[in-house]
Amino acid sequence: MNRQDRQRIATGLAEGRSYAEIARRLDRPTSTISREVSRNGGPGDYRPERAHQAAARRARRGAPARSPAAEPRDRKVFEVEQGAVEMVIGMGLPKMMARVLIALWLSEDGRLTAAELSHGLKVSPASISMAVRYLTRQSLIRRERDPRRRRDIYVLDDDTWYHSTVISARQTLTAAETAKAAGEALGLDTPVGRRLARGGAFLERISLDLLASAERWRDLPPGAPDRSG
Repeated sequence: MNRQDRQRIATGLAEGRSYAEIARRLDRPTSTISREVSRNGGPGDYRPERAHQAAARRARRGAPARSPAAEPRDRKVFEVEQGAVEMVIGMGLPKMMARVLIALWLSEDGRLTAAELSHGLKVSPASISMAVRYLTRQSLIRRERDPRRRRDIYVLDDDTWYHSTVISARQTLTAAETAKAAGEALGLDTPVGRRLARGGAFLERISLDLLASAERWRDLPPGAPDRSG
C-alpha cells in the first residue's frame, strides 16, 4: 500500500464511508483496510502520513539482509514472474488466478498451502480461496489434504498442461457435436443448417487432433528437441 492509497483511506473515513466501500474504491480486501486503520489509530485518529511512516519502519525491521550477489537473481526472478503472469493473463486467465498459478510454477516443488500463497502474494485468504477453486475446476492445479495439520496443499503436477489441454479439447468436442446436431435438425439444405454443420465439423476435427497430439507428446522430456517437422 502506497502513500496515495493511505490518503484515499483518510478521505474515505472523513466522508463517513465504510471499510467495505473504501476497499472497493481501492480494489483491496476489506480486511486490509480494517487492519490498516486499526493499527494506525482507528477511524477517529487515522493519519495517512503517520501510517505510511510506520509501515516503512516495519518493512525495514522485517526485511532480510541481502547480499549484493543475491540482488540480480532476485530481480531476474521478479522479471520472470511478472512476464509469466502477463502471458497467462493474455491467454485469458483472470489476474488473481494467474498470480496463484505462476506462484506455484515458480515454487521449489510446486506445492504451497493457502497460507503460503496468501503471505507470498500479499493478498487475503479469501482471494486465494477464490483463485484455487477456479484453478482446481480447470484442472490446472489439484488439492491435497494434510490430515495431520488439517490444511490443504495446492499442487502443480508435471501433467498439469496435459490435463488442462484434454479438458479444453473435450469441451470443444462437445460444442462441435451440439453445432452439428443443430445443423442437421435445421436441415443441411438451409443456409443456417449448413453453417452450423460446417462449423461443428471444423471444431470436431480440431479437438480430435488436439486430443491425439496431447497423447502423443504427454511424456515429452524437458528440453527435448522439436521433432514435429
